[in-house]
Amino acid sequence: MVGVPNVTRADALAALRNPLAFIATRWTPRPRTVRRAALAALVMSVVIVVTGGAVRLTGSGLGCPTWPKCTDDSLTATGAMGFHGAIEFGNRMLTYVLCAAVGWAIIAARSQKPYRRSLTRLGWAQFWIVMSNAILGGIVVLVGLNPYTVAAHFVATSALIAVATVMWQRTREGDGESRPLVGGAVRQLVWFLVAASVLLILVGTVVTGAGPHAGDSSEVERMPLDWETVSKVHAVLAWIVVSLTFALWFVLKAVDSPKDPLDRTRDLFLVLLAQGVVGYVQYFTNLPEALVGVHMLGSALVWIAVLRVLLALRERPETTIELPGPAAEATVGSPS
Repeated sequence: MVGVPNVTRADALAALRNPLAFIATRWTPRPRTVRRAALAALVMSVVIVVTGGAVRLTGSGLGCPTWPKCTDDSLTATGAMGFHGAIEFGNRMLTYVLCAAVGWAIIAARSQKPYRRSLTRLGWAQFWIVMSNAILGGIVVLVGLNPYTVAAHFVATSALIAVATVMWQRTREGDGESRPLVGGAVRQLVWFLVAASVLLILVGTVVTGAGPHAGDSSEVERMPLDWETVSKVHAVLAWIVVSLTFALWFVLKAVDSPKDPLDRTRDLFLVLLAQGVVGYVQYFTNLPEALVGVHMLGSALVWIAVLRVLLALRERPETTIELPGPAAEATVGSPS
């Protein structure tokens, strides 16, 4: 049985001054642990999209009518608030789970040896996005689910997913200089794909803001646009993203691309096909809540798949530290 080391007063003071550095001096996670921590943060960023969609689709957006408290007199939902209060308050509580996942990713990245500042920065970027989006979520409630603030809330979550995806990818790479795996023309095509995907997400928020699911049963302001027209624009953009993905796959095959970019492009194409099927079915069945929720999950998965295609176009080798001449010679000349 291994004894627990004594913690001195100096240790306690050091932990208070810089708790992350204190943990890092006493714990070295395995690379697999760091990857899992980054993946957990990414998964929770997707979960918060789905649960946020559930709040809107069940009409529970004002289940807690104020913020940061649930009501003027209670921090939590009460039994009198019923189903809607429980749904909205439950979604707020999941923000703390998301914070815990991001915190774990930050601690794991900070404790990794050798220390990688780039990973830690990506973890902190997620933390500040979560904090900013929590405040924005409060503003959404205080302004009565104004559709423009709801759209901004979703866009901020998409930014969180982007940073979490990059961090997850970077845990499986080194910190060496980025080296492209494909030519400049292919990379340019992928950037067109990314831009079209961003536009698709933005127009999707407009579809939500103009559509029938306002988020609450009361009179909620909607964007003054024709919902069906915006939906058709959204569908056209989706077909543009699909076409660019299809073209990219053929281009990668033609230039004899490495396996990873081809695999990630194939994955994106399959996710897009599934998302397209859900999108058309929900449109022609008058937007059933369950399918709209699945479509929101699909939107997050499409965005992750697009980013993975972009990140697969280059590689980052492990950085190597060259020893000084005499030390190197001594190392080479030493007996094995």
